[in-house]
Formats: sequence, C-alpha cells, structure tokens
Amino acid sequence: MVQPAIINVPSLQKSITVPTGLFINNEFVPSADSNEVIPAINPATEELICNVVAASSKDIDIAVAAAREAFNTTWGKNVTGFERSRLINKLADLIERDAQELAELETLNNGKPVRIARDFDIGDSVQCLRYYAGWADKITGQTIEVDNKTKLAFTRHDPIGVCGQIIPWNYPINMWAWKVAPALAVGCTIVMKPSELTPLTALKLSELIKEAGFPPGVVNTVPSLGPVGGAALAAHLDVDKVAFTGSTITGRKILEAAAKSNLKKVSLELGGKSPHLVFESADLDQAASWAALGICYNSGQDCTAGSRVYVQDTIYDKFVGLLVEKVKQQVIGNGLEEQSGGGPVVSKGQYDRVWGYIDSGKAEGAKAILGGQKRASKGYFVDPTIFTDIRPDMKIVKEEIFGPVLAVGKFTSEEEAIKLANATTYGLGAGLHSSDANQCMRVSSALEAGTVWVNQYNILNNNVPFGGKKQSGIGRELGSYALDEYTSVKAVHWNFGETLAWPL
Repeated sequence: MVQPAIINVPSLQKSITVPTGLFINNEFVPSADSNEVIPAINPATEELICNVVAASSKDIDIAVAAAREAFNTTWGKNVTGFERSRLINKLADLIERDAQELAELETLNNGKPVRIARDFDIGDSVQCLRYYAGWADKITGQTIEVDNKTKLAFTRHDPIGVCGQIIPWNYPINMWAWKVAPALAVGCTIVMKPSELTPLTALKLSELIKEAGFPPGVVNTVPSLGPVGGAALAAHLDVDKVAFTGSTITGRKILEAAAKSNLKKVSLELGGKSPHLVFESADLDQAASWAALGICYNSGQDCTAGSRVYVQDTIYDKFVGLLVEKVKQQVIGNGLEEQSGGGPVVSKGQYDRVWGYIDSGKAEGAKAILGGQKRASKGYFVDPTIFTDIRPDMKIVKEEIFGPVLAVGKFTSEEEAIKLANATTYGLGAGLHSSDANQCMRVSSALEAGTVWVNQYNILNNNVPFGGKKQSGIGRELGSYALDEYTSVKAVHWNFGETLAWPL
C-alpha cells in the first residue's frame, strides 16, 4: 500500500486526504519497478500540492492484466445489465455525496472555480453516470429474417473488452465520467490514464469505485506521463480499445500505435478552432453573452471554445462593443474565491503557450482591444484577450490556443460567413446566431462540425452525441452513439431446418 497525502487547505479550514498510489485491483499500490513520481501543482499559487506515483510500462502491463482477469471472470458477460446499472448508480450517489470535496480538489489541481467544478462538471458527471446506468440493461441486438422456414440470424452487441482510456486536464472529472460510464454500462473493463497535470481527482474517484462495490480490476487508474503510460496503452496487444481526448498531434500517435500493434478500436476527441457566426438579425445582447461564454468558460481551455467570432458588417461595431462589456464582467481569480467565474490556466507550460499566441497576434498586426497584459502576481492567470483586425493567415486565427484568446472578424454575406467558418482543418464545434429560421437551417447544414449550436453555445447534454469531423477526431461520445464505441456486433446464423446435400 502507498500512504495517502494529506493536503492542508487553510482558506477552506480543512484538510483533504488523497490517495497517491496506482489503483490496480481495487488497491493503491507502488510502482512495480520505478520510483518516479508526478508532481501535482496548484496553478493559482504555483505551489506543490503533493506527489503521486508515476506508472511505468510494466505497471501498465499489470493493470491491463487485472482488467483482463476481471473482464473474463467478474465483469464482461459474467454480470447482468441490472447489476451493472446498480453499481453505476451507486457510484453516482457517492460522487454526489462527495461533490463539495471533489470540487475543492479539482480546484486545487486544475484551477477552475469550486462552484463551477461542483455545479457544472460534477453535476453533469453524476447525470452522465445515471444516464448510462439506465442503458446498462437495454443493450439489444436484432433478429433478422433469412428464411422463415429453415433459418434465422440475430445479432449480439458484446462488450469490446479491455479499454485504455486517456483523459485530458481541462475537465478531469467530467472526462472521467464520459469515458467510464458507457464502458461500464456495456460490460467493458478499464485502465484509466489521467493527465499527468491533474491526476488527483481520478485517484479520489477510484476510492469511490471500490466503495461502490465494483469487483477488483474493473476500473484501474494509472497516472503516468503520456509518452510512457499513454504510449503503452495505445500499443498494448491486450487492450481492445483506446479512447482518447486531447490534442490532434497526440491523437495521430495513438492511431498509429494502435494500427501497428493489434489494430485495436480507437475513438478520438481532438482539437478545435471553432467558429461563431453572428448575423444581423440576431439578438445581439444574447449573442454577445454566448460569445463571451464561448471564449471565457474554463478560461478558454475547451476543445469547442468559440475562438473565432465572425460578425456581419452591418452590426459589427455595435456587437463588438457589447462583447467587450460582457467579457469585462468575467472575474478571473483563485478558484477558491466565490466571486471567481474563471481560474488560471492549468500549468506553466500552458501559460507560456497562451502568451506566445498573444505575442504572435500583436506581432502579426492584430489589435488587442481587451487584455493582452500580464499580471504581476503569482499564478498562471491569463485575462481574456480580444483581437480585432485579423487576417486568415494569422496564427491566432488558424491554430488552437486553448486559452481565453478571441479573434473577431467580419463578413458581408451568408456565403462568406460559411466560407470563413469552414476554413479550418478542424471540425468539432460551431455556432450561429440569427432570428431567421430558414437561415439557421441553411447555415447549420453547411457548417462542417460535429456539433452546431444555434442561438446558444457550448451547452452539451448527456443524451446528445458529441464528436468531431476532419482533424477533430473519430467516433462519438455521449448519447446512445457512445455505446457503439464500446461494443462489437456479433452476427449469429442459426439453421433449424435446412439439410445440406453433400457432395456439392
């Protein structure tokens, strides 16, 4: 066993106990062959929270073996959908019970405000688990007519097996739930690799996996550096599927490793450079609020961040004025403070990356009409920055920044708006604002994105599929569509009346 860390939080007048070992077979254990640790840093203070065990490639092998044993004995096809549903619902109850402390831990390690983590991330995660608990006893196939007199065929949707799940740092609890819930619902077992930047809540959730009563090996948690643990899962010959959320660059590596190993199934939710179109008939005050949400929420650390806003020229000046006022109202501060609507970016590396883009925007001639100045205080804080006078060739227009940096341009016609929106290698999200219903239908159809929001932005529902086109990924999460990512369809041909004449 590995001793947990006790984190003292003076501002909350409490301590939080966090497991620091690898969670394998329902126990927190040391690495089998390594003394490496991963430092968990508080991005608001730049201080060390604690260290956790870093999994080695051998540890990944051990975790995969545990998941395989569970799949073959106590989970998989060996437990009913009713029992899977009961356990998933129990897990949701425990997360709801511990929501406040989980939110506080998320804030310490990720930076986002406690109330956002609790009411949105964790609230949505509980709902996600309950949604898929409802699916667990409803996994059905088809009966197919072949010849009514002599034979029939039917299909089974079998759990695909052992799943490697690699989640990012921007929504550590939410992404955990998105991956775990559908996999458990259909009967898969899991080896979970949380981001090395935010491992703490995945380890805390692992305690609840055990408390809920899941058999050992069903869910295993292996914090690790991406080139170690992530690479090992992607190339592992006994992993049947990998689900990854993160950068397009890493997604390519995972897909390549999967192809070169055992051709395991892969689903990828990758980057985005999402456009947000505002037409002259829109409710401008509401459009400005949604556009502000699109870039400010989670401090812009969102795959679907609406980082390119294009506004019809007839209302451009008025809208930009409204937008600036809306964004100014967002309070970026320490997530433990109630008034904070956004926190710091997650790490020094991310901080430097975002400021590199802000500097690039200035150097290439864009005009920063809001933000763009560093704070003198500690913490990886980036105030929302809005650029105008943009060109399509600028880095801030072409590349994913993953911070609260917005490029605002203008268009004249609907055709031009669609062309500007689709001029990207990504295709994850897109938004449009218009009171013309016909225009809403035309434009939403023409936008090349897996999700299109009309007169809103960045709102997801657990029963609605989510995923990308182009270089934004493969496969879908959420909704009934996510179940397909964790099942394989088996066709059974049953002859009950045909006699084979032999020889031919």
